[in-house]
Amino acid sequence: MKLNLLAIGEVMAEIRKGTSGDFKVGFAGDTYNTAVYCARALNQPGSVAYKTTIGRDPLSAGFIDAARSEGIDTNQISTNPERKIGVYAVSTDASGERTFSYWRASSAAREMFTDHEDARALPNSRIVYLSGITLAILQPDSRQALMNELRVLSESGQSLIAFDSNYRAQLWERTDAAQACVSEMWDIADIALPSIDDEMALFDEPNEDAVISRFLKNKWEACAIKRGARGPVSPYLEPCAHPKFKTAEIVVDTTAAGDSFNGAYLAAKIQGQSEVECMLAGHNLASRVVSASGAIVR
Repeated sequence: MKLNLLAIGEVMAEIRKGTSGDFKVGFAGDTYNTAVYCARALNQPGSVAYKTTIGRDPLSAGFIDAARSEGIDTNQISTNPERKIGVYAVSTDASGERTFSYWRASSAAREMFTDHEDARALPNSRIVYLSGITLAILQPDSRQALMNELRVLSESGQSLIAFDSNYRAQLWERTDAAQACVSEMWDIADIALPSIDDEMALFDEPNEDAVISRFLKNKWEACAIKRGARGPVSPYLEPCAHPKFKTAEIVVDTTAAGDSFNGAYLAAKIQGQSEVECMLAGHNLASRVVSASGAIVR
């Protein structure tokens, strides 16, 4: 069976302080969040798969249970007995902005694709989705092996490649390495789902118009440039053709705002909806997600 979506990346145990002062453990990570929200929107158990590497520790086992409970195909998840799942703790301020503390240096996901044959063995999928964080955590030769295979999948028409640059400077060995890899991925990708702030920061562009103009130069299967509460913009739509995007009435936690947008957008794309419908689906879900606490909300 051809998967609707294969998401690739790192999942971590999320430790969050509850209102009563106790700590709760969940599982999150940018591409995993997108996989969960896409799977929920499609409601076709087993049609969305997640590829990562975890350990054999209790948190890793808990993640497998959580992923399966969301209807996600876990057959692409491998284990590394010498490493563990990454962990992060998150706190939010009064405006919903987050502060993170990470324990991910020994994350098993960092060892993905060290055997380059793994990149050539990706399952048959309509869409393969990854982010700049996926690339940043990999060893340089492993990330290049993955990008080489993604180019083959795109150029052969086997899969559409969806990408969100999701730039996190601290994860990259050098700024120029991030710029080179993200630029190469934009050349490979068929579906572009960047956040405008990330693109401006990574490529030192002066304003939003510069980002939009750059994305206009490529030919995309689909492209939605996220702009937070103002809603996304598509370089393929005239300004008057963009819908009115409602802002969230309350913002509790902006964790996974972009990830949830991507999940709902890709699900709508898979279902054959128009660009406007895809953008509305993504924005409406993101508005709901930021009104609650945590990366993955009900």
